[in-house]
Amino acid sequence: MTDGANNVNENELKETTWDGFHNWLYCICVVTFDLELGQALESVFPRHVALSKQQISNICYLAFPDSNSGCMGDTTFIIRLQNSQGNKNLKEEHNSYNSKCPTSLQIDSSYLWGYVYFRQVKDVTLPRGYFQKSVVILSLLPFNNLFSKICSYIAPEYFENGEVSLEALCYNIEQWPPPVPGTTLNLPLLGSVFQTYIPLSNNHTSNSTLALLSEPGDNNQILTHVEDLNLFEILQPVLSHIHLLWELVIVSEPIVVMASSPTYCSSMVLALTRLISPLQYCGDYRPYFTIHDSEFKQFTSKVHGPPPVILGVTNPFFAKTLHHWPHTIRLSDDLGQSQRYKLKKTAPTKMVDNTPGVFTAYKPFLQKDKNIIKKIISGVNSKRPFEAQSALLRRHLLELTQSFMIPLERYIASLMPLQKSISPFKAAPTPQPFNPDNFFATLEAAGPQLTLNNTGIKGDWVGLYRKFFRSPNFKAWFNTRYTELTLKLQALQLEALSTADLKDWVQGRPEVEVVDMVLKIKNKIHKCNEHDIPVNERIKEQLNLRLSDIISSLPDDLKNILQVS
Repeated sequence: MTDGANNVNENELKETTWDGFHNWLYCICVVTFDLELGQALESVFPRHVALSKQQISNICYLAFPDSNSGCMGDTTFIIRLQNSQGNKNLKEEHNSYNSKCPTSLQIDSSYLWGYVYFRQVKDVTLPRGYFQKSVVILSLLPFNNLFSKICSYIAPEYFENGEVSLEALCYNIEQWPPPVPGTTLNLPLLGSVFQTYIPLSNNHTSNSTLALLSEPGDNNQILTHVEDLNLFEILQPVLSHIHLLWELVIVSEPIVVMASSPTYCSSMVLALTRLISPLQYCGDYRPYFTIHDSEFKQFTSKVHGPPPVILGVTNPFFAKTLHHWPHTIRLSDDLGQSQRYKLKKTAPTKMVDNTPGVFTAYKPFLQKDKNIIKKIISGVNSKRPFEAQSALLRRHLLELTQSFMIPLERYIASLMPLQKSISPFKAAPTPQPFNPDNFFATLEAAGPQLTLNNTGIKGDWVGLYRKFFRSPNFKAWFNTRYTELTLKLQALQLEALSTADLKDWVQGRPEVEVVDMVLKIKNKIHKCNEHDIPVNERIKEQLNLRLSDIISSLPDDLKNILQVS
C-alpha cells in the first residue's frame, strides 16, 4: 500500500470541505456487476456527492463495454454524458479557468467527462466466474490525457487495496492548487507527483515550460500533458479521406463510429472533433454511447432525422438502429499500422457486411489535397515517428481551418460601426447584421482559395460556406464574435462618456433626464466591475468622477437619495 493512504485519518476526511477536490473532479465512481441488477453503482467518492437516478443509470451502463466478451483484462476509454446539474457545478475557479484557457479545453457545464478503467478477469470464486468492475473518474474538465493517465494509475491500486486507496486519493486531490492556465502544476497523488501544464488561450506556451515537461524528473514524478491526442495514430486508417471527414465535421453532419472496443471508438470520436481546431466543434458528441442511454430514442428517431452529433458505439445492434444515419465509419478489430480504409460511396442503409470503411453518399465541396496525403504516407514507408506524422497532419488541418475562417473573421470585423457613430450621450451602437451575400462578395478578393492555391485544394467554397452557416459550429462562433463586437462598442461608448463634460451637459436638463443618466452610469459601472464590459481601471475611475459631477449638480434631497442607492 502507498504512503498516501496511511497519511489520511478519519477526522481529517470528516472536516474536509472538498472545495479543492471539486476544482478538479466531480466524483469518482466504482461500478460493479451484480447478478440480479447487472451493472450497479458500488460506491462514490467523496462520500457526500449525490448523483441523480438518471446519472447513476447512464454512468453504470457507460462504465462497461457494451458487448464485453472480447474485452478480457483491462480496458480504458473516455465517455461524455449530460450533466443534469448544469451551472450549479461551476465554481468561481472554473469561470476564471474558462476565461484563460483555449476553447478546446473550456468547461461546458452541460456535460461531464468520464475516464473509465474496466477490468474483466476470470475468478472462479465469484458466482458468474468473472471479476467485472470499473473505476470512473468524472470531471467537468476535458483533460483527456491527464485524467486517463491518472485513472490508469489509481484503478490497479484500488483493485489491490480497496476503498482506502480511493479515500486517500480524494484527500490528495483536495490539496491540489486550482487549475490555472499558463502555469506548471505539481499534483501529488498516492506517493507520486503528476506534473502538467494547462496552455493559455493565446497558445503562447513558453519554451521553458515545454522543456520542463519533457525533461525526466524524479522517480516519483510523472510528466503528463492535459491533452495529447496522437491524431496520426488514430486517423491513419481513414487518412486518404481526411478532407471529406474535415468537411463533415465543420458542417456538423451526423456521424456514427462503429468499433468492437470502446477504446477505439472513443479515440476516433475525439480525433474527429479536433479536425477543425482551432474552431470549436459545437455539435454534440459522445465518444462512447450505449443502447441504454437516456437519449437513445432522441438520437435514433427516424421521424426527426439524426441530430448534429458524433456517436461512438460498439453494440452491433446500432448497425440496424442507425442505418438511416448518412455517414458511418466502421473500424476494424485490429487498428493495424498499414491498413487504409476504402470509401464506400453509398448510404449506410446499403451496408451488407461488416467490412471496415467510410460509408457515405456525401459529395464533398472541395477537392482533396493529394500532396499532404502522399507526404504522410511516404512517412509511413520511411518509418517517420508517429509524433512527427501527427504534427504534419495537425499543421495541415490547422492551416485548412484557418484559411476557411480568416475571410469570416475579416468580414465580421467590417460589421463594426464607424467611430464617429459613438456618442457619450446615446446608447452604444450595435454591429451591423451578418449578410451572407455581402460576405460572398468579399471572397473573390479575400477568399480561402488565395491562401490555399499551392496546396491543390479547390472547389465550391461558397457552397461549403452556405452549409456551414446552417451548422451549430457557425452559430456558436458567430454568437461569440458578435458578443465581442457588442461589448467592444459598449466599452468605446463608456470611454467617450468617461471624458465627456457632464457638468455642461446637465445645464438646463430636466431632473428626470439627469437622474436617468445617473442610474445608467451606475449600471454601466456595475457591469464593468462584473467584467461584462472590457474596460480598464482608469476608465472606471473616470466614470465615477463623471457620476460625482452629475450628482453634485442636483438638489440636496435627490443628491442624498442617489448617493445612498
